[in-house]
Amino acid sequence: MKLAGRDAAAFLRKPDPGRAGILIFGADPMRVATARAQVVGLLIGPQGESEMRLTRIAASDLRKDPVLANDAVKAQGFFPGPRIALVEDATDGLSALMTEVLEDWRDGDAQLVVTAGQLTAKSALRKVFEGHRASVAIALYDDPPNKEDVQALLDSAKLEIPDRDVMDAIMALAHSVTPGDLRQTIEKLGLYKMNDPAPLSVDDIALLAPQAADVDVDDILAVVAEGQSQRIGPVLRDLYAQGVMPVTLCINAMRHFRQLHVVASDPGGPGQGIGRLRPPVFGPRRDRLMRQASHWGRDRLEKAIATLTDTDLTMRSASHAPQHALMERTLIRLAMMARG
Repeated sequence: MKLAGRDAAAFLRKPDPGRAGILIFGADPMRVATARAQVVGLLIGPQGESEMRLTRIAASDLRKDPVLANDAVKAQGFFPGPRIALVEDATDGLSALMTEVLEDWRDGDAQLVVTAGQLTAKSALRKVFEGHRASVAIALYDDPPNKEDVQALLDSAKLEIPDRDVMDAIMALAHSVTPGDLRQTIEKLGLYKMNDPAPLSVDDIALLAPQAADVDVDDILAVVAEGQSQRIGPVLRDLYAQGVMPVTLCINAMRHFRQLHVVASDPGGPGQGIGRLRPPVFGPRRDRLMRQASHWGRDRLEKAIATLTDTDLTMRSASHAPQHALMERTLIRLAMMARG
C-alpha cells in the first residue's frame, strides 16, 4: 500500500504495529529522518533502543552480508515488547532481499522499517512494499507542513497557542524553514516556556526562530521548477535583500528552462538529453535537472520559455510596471504550471 499527503501524515502520527514492513522515502533527508524517528519512537517507546529492541542496519552492510536483515527480524529480544529492524539508506538494489524478508515475516517477528531517498514510481523497492499485503510505503514530498502537522508538534512540546497571530507566525515559520528546523524550534519553544505562566508570543517565536541562511539564484529556480509556489515569496525576499535584481533572475530562469528543454527534447529521453548540456552537469544537480525535465515535458517547457521571454521584453521596454512585482508574478505562474 502506498500512502502520501494526509494519509501518510495520519500514519506517521499513529503507525500500525501490525505492519510487517514500513518504507519511508523522500528527497529531503531531514524530512525522512524526522519521520523515521517519529515512527520508531511511537512503535517501541522511549526505552526501546536502550532495551535493545531496535536493531540498526546500514544498507551497505546488507550488501556484504544479506542475512543480517532476516536475522534481525527473527531474533528474540531479552526485554519484552515490540521490536524493529531498521534499514537505512536503502536502494533498489535491495529490493529482492526485502521481498524475501517480508515473505518470510510472521506474527511476533520484528517490524521491518526501511528508509530511502527519492524513489521513482517505477522503483523496484517501492513496488516491494506497495505490493506486499502487510506492508506500507510512505512517500514524503517537499510540501510545507499543514496545520495538523504543526499542531502535532505543538502538542508534543506541550505548547498552547493563545491567539491567531501566534499561530500565523508559527505557520509562516513552517513555510520558511526545513521540517527539521521547525521541529527543533518548537521543541526549544517548549523548553523556553516551561513553567512560564505568560502565554507564548510572536516575540518568543522571533527570538528562537533560526536565522535565514543566504540563498542563491539556484534556490529560487528549484523552487519554481518544482512547483513550490508557497516558498517563492520568502526566497525572493532573501534574494532581493542580497541585492539580486529582477532582470538577473529572469536571465537565469531563461537559461535554466532552456536547459530543461534541451534535456526533455532529446528523442532518447532525459537520460540521453542530460548528456547534451554544455558545460556538462554532474552529481545531485544532474539528477535534479533530469527529474524536472521529465516532470515538465517539452510542450510545457516551451510555454514557460515563452512566458519568460515576454517578461524579459517587458522589463527591457519603456514599461513602468514594477519589475520586482512583475518577476514575482511570472515565477508564481511558472510554479503553478509545474503543478499541471
